[in-house]
Amino acid sequence: MKSFQRGFAVLTPVLTMMSLLGATVLAQAPTAQAQPPQQPTIQQQNEEILKELRAIRQLLERLTQAGQPPQRARVENLKGYSLGKDDAPLTMVEFTDLQCPFCRQFALTTFDQLKRDWIDRGMLRYISRDFPIDTSHAQAMNAARAARCAGEQGKFWEMRMSLMRNANLLTPDYIAKTAADLKLDPKTFTSCAASSKYDVDIRADFREGMQLGVTGTPTFVIGVSTPSAVEGPVLVGAMPYAEFDARLKDLLDTTKK
Repeated sequence: MKSFQRGFAVLTPVLTMMSLLGATVLAQAPTAQAQPPQQPTIQQQNEEILKELRAIRQLLERLTQAGQPPQRARVENLKGYSLGKDDAPLTMVEFTDLQCPFCRQFALTTFDQLKRDWIDRGMLRYISRDFPIDTSHAQAMNAARAARCAGEQGKFWEMRMSLMRNANLLTPDYIAKTAADLKLDPKTFTSCAASSKYDVDIRADFREGMQLGVTGTPTFVIGVSTPSAVEGPVLVGAMPYAEFDARLKDLLDTTKK
């Protein structure tokens, strides 16, 4: 518990700067009603993301050099949508906002290799948690609903990943187009997505994240699998694959001792 508190104290200033460090921050000041600014191009958005990723790497290097302990958390609810084998030795829980630009960056640059090297090989169980920051992302809640409604037709992960990888394009029309591309029954999907039937579950995920100290997306908790919980280090932001790979290898080594 003391190491958790020390780690959290170290990361507190990091979390307050996460808009510069590769994660979308939960608390942001409301914007005044005004004409919407001109939307940046995809190239400009990608350039900004690269700048922010460089900033998070520099700060993480400084924290590592200072020998600060990592933040840890324990997730006791392992229900919900997951990828990989239930008996995989390691578990990763991702708290995500489907309109978050840094979640998009993670999906575009890291997830596929993580899936190929760890999930598909039976070494990692990957669990999804909704953390829609709808005060900043107008379509985050709609996207979370859409993924769960697609799940009714066996297409949760396809919808989730499609929306996340195109977070910069999210609109109600784009969500509807994605549903059509996935060949979902249009009447069933439209009725579900327009309802609040999954709002209780989505908000429960959000509260769970808040209780664990999640303040931005993407946030990951990784640890050795047990039937009822996972406890281990917390990774924040769209960090490169090598960082996840190194942490997972360290954890896997502990299961062999």
